[in-house]
Amino acid sequence: MLIHPQFDPVAFAIGPVSVRWYGLMYLVAFVLFIVLGRLHARRRPELGWNAAMIDDLLFYGVIGVIVGGRLGEVLFFQPGYYLSHPAEILAVWKGGMSFHGGFLGVLAAVWLYGRSHGKGFWEITDFIAPLVPTGLAAGRIGNFINGELWGRPAPGDLPWAMIFPWVDQVPRHPSQLYQAAGEGMLLFVILWLYAARPRPLRAVSAVFLVGYGSLRFAAEFFRTPDAGIFGTLSLGLSTAQWLCVPMVIVGIFLLIPAVRRPPVA
Repeated sequence: MLIHPQFDPVAFAIGPVSVRWYGLMYLVAFVLFIVLGRLHARRRPELGWNAAMIDDLLFYGVIGVIVGGRLGEVLFFQPGYYLSHPAEILAVWKGGMSFHGGFLGVLAAVWLYGRSHGKGFWEITDFIAPLVPTGLAAGRIGNFINGELWGRPAPGDLPWAMIFPWVDQVPRHPSQLYQAAGEGMLLFVILWLYAARPRPLRAVSAVFLVGYGSLRFAAEFFRTPDAGIFGTLSLGLSTAQWLCVPMVIVGIFLLIPAVRRPPVA
């Protein structure tokens, strides 16, 4: 049995300015996006991406992630808390970012980028899909360092069951690390390998939707559910699980016709 290390959420301070681990994980995510984006563009030059375009796309994406992720957390998961503490809405460095909200924010950013740069929506999402999961992994590691989003009670004989002392003395699943490994690194490997060869338009995006939705849905069985605006819904599923259902359905509907078309250049 393990005990959470109870990291100091502040990585370092320069005078009155404190730099938190959670914020550094977002910086890691953005750096990985640039590095992997350039590698992906280099191995698939026929897709027509270059370093300047990737940097510009990241600018749009950062705004979409931060604005969408925070609004998703506020509206989908903790509206009561933020209604009582409105000043906390802007305190993104303390944690509290919804993937589903960030996902919608990124889709809006992609649409705006495409309009201003003459790129098709699915052309962009197919390119960035393999670049996203490592950022998700970094975010989950940030959750683990912050000691938030802990797991459900685990069997006492589970070797990696972990006690989160500020919650209780019950051994729990380190669900943040499950998610970092699943929807982070495993999904990255799947998408990185799948996108290495020409695929039909929308196919890579569809694999991301199905892969993320399925892996997140499964991970929620090990994670203490967020209360959400609806709490635990019908069939005993969490708000996040129900938000994953349309992702998987849309992904399947995109994938089936996509794989019947010839690969794009």
